[in-house]
Amino acid sequence: MSTPTPPSTSVGSGNPLDRERAHLSASRAALRAMRTDVESLDISDVAANWVNAVILQREISDRIKALADLAHTPLFFGRLDYLHAPGIDLAEGEQFYIGRRHVHDADGDPMVIDWRAPVSQPFYRASRKDPQDVGLRRRFGYTGGELTAYEDEHLTDATEADTGSALLAAEIERPRVGPMRDIVATIQPEQDEIVRADIHGTVCVQGAPGTGKTAVGLHRVAYLLYAHRERLARTGTLVIGPNRSFLHYIEQVLPALGELDVAQATVEELVDHVAVTGADPADTAVVKGDARMAQVLRRAVRAGIRMPTEPCVVVRGSRRWRVPAYELEEIVRELAERDIRYGAALAALPQRIAHAVLVKMENGGEAPDDRVQDAVARNAAVKAAVKAVWPVVDPAKLVFRLLSDAEFLAECAEGLLTPEEQQLVLWAKPPRSLRSAPWSMADAVLVDEARDLVERTHSLGHVVLDEAQDLSPMQYRAVGRRCTTGSATVLGDIAQGTTPWSTATWAEALAHLGKPGSRIEPLTKTFRVPSEVITFASRLLPGIAPDLEPAESVRESKGALSIRQVAPAEPAEDPAEDPGAASAALDAAVLDACRESLRHEGSIGLIAADARVPRLAALLDAAGLPYLAPGEETSAEARLTLVPASLAKGLEYDYVVLDEPAGIVDGEPDVRTGLRRLYVCLTRPVSGLTVLHSRPLPDALAG
Repeated sequence: MSTPTPPSTSVGSGNPLDRERAHLSASRAALRAMRTDVESLDISDVAANWVNAVILQREISDRIKALADLAHTPLFFGRLDYLHAPGIDLAEGEQFYIGRRHVHDADGDPMVIDWRAPVSQPFYRASRKDPQDVGLRRRFGYTGGELTAYEDEHLTDATEADTGSALLAAEIERPRVGPMRDIVATIQPEQDEIVRADIHGTVCVQGAPGTGKTAVGLHRVAYLLYAHRERLARTGTLVIGPNRSFLHYIEQVLPALGELDVAQATVEELVDHVAVTGADPADTAVVKGDARMAQVLRRAVRAGIRMPTEPCVVVRGSRRWRVPAYELEEIVRELAERDIRYGAALAALPQRIAHAVLVKMENGGEAPDDRVQDAVARNAAVKAAVKAVWPVVDPAKLVFRLLSDAEFLAECAEGLLTPEEQQLVLWAKPPRSLRSAPWSMADAVLVDEARDLVERTHSLGHVVLDEAQDLSPMQYRAVGRRCTTGSATVLGDIAQGTTPWSTATWAEALAHLGKPGSRIEPLTKTFRVPSEVITFASRLLPGIAPDLEPAESVRESKGALSIRQVAPAEPAEDPAEDPGAASAALDAAVLDACRESLRHEGSIGLIAADARVPRLAALLDAAGLPYLAPGEETSAEARLTLVPASLAKGLEYDYVVLDEPAGIVDGEPDVRTGLRRLYVCLTRPVSGLTVLHSRPLPDALAG
């Protein structure tokens, strides 16, 4: 493989770099022409009515946005020289430029091929062992949107040494300024296999820090929208993240790939049926999040069903038609025993009773039709009979009763929850009304479950669930309801589970999601985290996730890790007697480390225990160091982000200053969860990590 070619100074047509620049210019001109063609479309006489005109105009506007030429986003990043034309064994080879979108010239001939097209796949998967009919793979390097270098790999040349791609390494290590960017130019073979997995199957990715699992999930959405656009346009796609800061951080990835219509949400937003104003203690949240609560709710929903004791008498003209109680009971019992939604059974019950009446009418010599049956189903006597045996259920009111009525809960939870667990579930002080109820996030999930028991939740075509290891079984069920007839991409890392109910195994999680037996794909090669840093953080794995293999970094970066113990200038004989001196020394060391990191290019993350964040914010303000909140975009004026440890998951920074690891561990309800939180925080950097501590490091890290 050649080393990257520096910018050319000659303009001769024989210079490869100049030819590539000329193709880039021509491709940009072709893209502008494609956009102009769409902008000039006249639909005044095309649409049949104003509704169609509005829809068509919106589609045209979306197409214009998708054809935008982003100046600092390379139009193509690679080239494939095929030995033969794809699909034609004897034909002369062809050359394809691989980019983020398709671009064609005035004759319709492709100038840039979409990275998702089948002909582009060898760019990511071809190798000397399996060249896939590719003679040469060329990568391009850009600076500020300008093509400045290229690098060739001759896949059929057995004598050429495989020294790795310098351009690939440079792209991975490029400073992180602004929101998360796509990895379309650097997708690796094992990542590409997940990205292009079939839409009919759910894929679960167990990804160590820095393996690109989030980017893989987003690129999978982009690929599926390319390969199954009509289907997913009809059924919809959704990306679910752990919090709004995380979603804001990743929100530009899909638009950069030309996909503008993918919805994003948190689990909290999915189940936004009641106003969450309270918070449960951990032990209460664990019980409410347990899958057994689904069966408790099922019993609660059906608790109001009563077997009829009186006949139903329908008057039609001068005749009376009587359905005896035992016949009504047979109808009710049959519906109750079927595995259908409560609301669907409620809608069917009047028709079943009406059908019984029609049978009697036919036996009596009449010839009723479907209109008569519908009229009977609306009869006051039938409505009264239905109301008596199958009452309407309001999901929020049902859960309200379950959490405030000890007798009702005991009836529904018998044999499922212990008396102690039932006591945990009940509100300590029963509220007077729905509005005054101290609804928690776990309660909102219960309401969502109850709603689905009454009426089926709309299913999407594909759902991406990121940071999935932190979901409770009931939250998995809530997500699973959104893709019952579709597929899912589940992304997470067991070692980064930091909730009391976090996932123990992916097999359990997939079962709760409603996708048992789905394939689980491990990603253990980290491209983001330097080797020194991931090796240091992996010392925690035996205690937090003993079944996981440590990640292996592809990046050696000497000096990427700095561990500094901070001591006061004049230490006390007993440090416990003067914690203020140690704290002041740590504060000063944090400011020094932040200033030192800011000398480097790129983003800086100052990560600390949540309880320390207000103090550090005041210190940064006093020192005149501007800083951002997680999810806010970095700029030339503010490249430092102050990150509470609880919000660090999923984020990445070029340099990280980690404040007092012991404080991060102490901020969690138990040591294991605290060590998992620390593992998350340690694995956020791309280029360098500085660990500052005045207290002893956890034993696993102290060696």
